[in-house]
Amino acid sequence: MSEDANRQILTRLFEGAVASVSAEENIPPALPGPPRGKTAMIAVGKGAASMAKTALQARPDIRCGLVVMPYGHGIPGDEFPPHIAVIEASHPVPDSDSLQAAQKALALVQGLGKDDQLLALISGGGSSLFALPVEGLSLAQKKKITSQLLYSGATIQEMNSIRSHLSHIKGGRLAEAAYPAEIVTLVISDVPGDDPAFVASGPTIPMGAAHSDIVKLAEKYSLPFGTFFERQREPLRRSENSSKVSVIATADKALLAVRRMGEKLGYDVVSLGGAVEGEARTVARGHSQAIKSLRAKNHPCLLLSGGETSVTISTEKPGRGGRNCEYLLALAIHLQGAPGVYSIACDTDGIDGSEKNAGAIITPTTLSRAKSMGLDAKSYLDSHDSYSFFDRLNDLVITGPTRTNVNDFRASLINP
Repeated sequence: MSEDANRQILTRLFEGAVASVSAEENIPPALPGPPRGKTAMIAVGKGAASMAKTALQARPDIRCGLVVMPYGHGIPGDEFPPHIAVIEASHPVPDSDSLQAAQKALALVQGLGKDDQLLALISGGGSSLFALPVEGLSLAQKKKITSQLLYSGATIQEMNSIRSHLSHIKGGRLAEAAYPAEIVTLVISDVPGDDPAFVASGPTIPMGAAHSDIVKLAEKYSLPFGTFFERQREPLRRSENSSKVSVIATADKALLAVRRMGEKLGYDVVSLGGAVEGEARTVARGHSQAIKSLRAKNHPCLLLSGGETSVTISTEKPGRGGRNCEYLLALAIHLQGAPGVYSIACDTDGIDGSEKNAGAIITPTTLSRAKSMGLDAKSYLDSHDSYSFFDRLNDLVITGPTRTNVNDFRASLINP
């Protein structure tokens, strides 16, 4: 099979993964019926636009709402009705629009009665899109903490535990403000393990992290403004809301869809699951060993995994690139052009880190093509400049925002 044919298979597998966890596929069967009163809808995250649009099509009775998404994640040419407010804000570091979004969300739910309903549509990315710092903590300070965590190698659970502790809207505070309304939360999960309290830092779901654990995390990552972490948060005052939480799309669901696609193509499929974590280059080393073992079977195999790797920046002036490209560059170095091995790694939201690409593809010729162009793969990896490396090779995968998000998708074709 030609290199182009293998690239096309990998691209189709990624497209199938994204389609299986789309709002259009997963929102309609999970929507609640109308309440006796009114329904207020709040959608936040990278999937907010498609989640809200799909909900409005199925529930035209929704007469007020707020949609909060990253810049550029709207649906082109498809406007929301006048009674639905739309705010675009910054990701992954919050900005003043994130502050405005949080304030509007709290204002929208205040005054809801016991016969009313809050429909919360939550997807990954919402932590930075809702930013309402606790008293005494400025937005600038919150941004500094977020930026430091992004470069530290902290897991998404650790990051969101900290962000929840410093927020007036996360960790169930939005639900508290909506008392006594019924709350229905539908979640597209981007966190390994799919605990909905960690998705967007759980605006309608108490996280339950012990105060002592938050202090330890602050110390672990040498975070500034230590007094804010030492300060005990007031407990949620009202938790009697009727509440239902459904995780409607996950990395494992995407992997299951791709498993079926791979089996139809004649591959033996091995899935490592949707909760793979760790340093991107460390994960790549382990996966290279698994790939070499599968090659020994002398039968076409497909290795799948999801989850969220991390990158600890080890240079003062890092280059460009997200965790998926860093993983792939490390994988290519470990494989050293192994014949018949083709791999893709992409973020299902269509954005790898903060670049324009979803991820990239490597082939048996990746390193040889790079060498012919004078590109030293290890130097690019050491400087965290994987985006530039794959851009020069024309091996980036560029989809634009997919308007869903179950985090990383990785697939390796092993053809004997």
